[in-house]
Amino acid sequence: MKILLVEDDPNVASLVKKTLDDDGFEVTVALDGQTALDYINTFEYSLFIFDVMLPGINGIALCKHCKTKNIPTPILLLTALSTTDNIVHGLDSGADDYLTKPFKIAELLARIRSLLRRSDSTALQTKSTPSNNLSYADVVMNLDEKTVKRNNTTIDLTVTEFRLLEYLLQNPRRVLSRVDILEKVWGYDFNMNTKVVDVYVNYLRKKLDIENYPKLIQTVVGMGYILKEE
Repeated sequence: MKILLVEDDPNVASLVKKTLDDDGFEVTVALDGQTALDYINTFEYSLFIFDVMLPGINGIALCKHCKTKNIPTPILLLTALSTTDNIVHGLDSGADDYLTKPFKIAELLARIRSLLRRSDSTALQTKSTPSNNLSYADVVMNLDEKTVKRNNTTIDLTVTEFRLLEYLLQNPRRVLSRVDILEKVWGYDFNMNTKVVDVYVNYLRKKLDIENYPKLIQTVVGMGYILKEE
């Protein structure tokens, strides 16, 4: 599988490339955002790994470019900025996952495998299912068209909000812990910052809570969240 690694630190880039090469991946390295942009627009890859802080075009801008161009390749962000706001900003820009520097190589490899498994599963589902809807109460999600409606009103969601709602719709009337949500929506196999879940649940609530209609995402204190009519 081909991976595009965009990292301006030659030492980090060399270490990551060697590790991934040894693991059987074919890695192309770009040391700046403009070079990366040229590669993205010219070649196809199975995965993008973007450092956030890059000379010229940064990793966030590269994410937004891929999102605008509807490039489905999963994106892993490498960032030294570990606050919840920075992480959410990266995910909102189109990234599928993030890894905070400094990181362990074993964790990087685990994140890569998780993203590739998720990507393969999505591709298989798209090919094998001609019509694929999820629904609860008056919410209908079309997985093929990537649309969501409540009472026939279209709701615009980000990629991460869409995945979160998808998981909730797959498990109606079931309490889901923050760790469950992290593992299923973001693919984390680690003890990550669960505040990210709270931020996205609040985002989703604001979009789903239409006036005069029951609230659907309930908080179960000390346990997590549940999708059920108020």
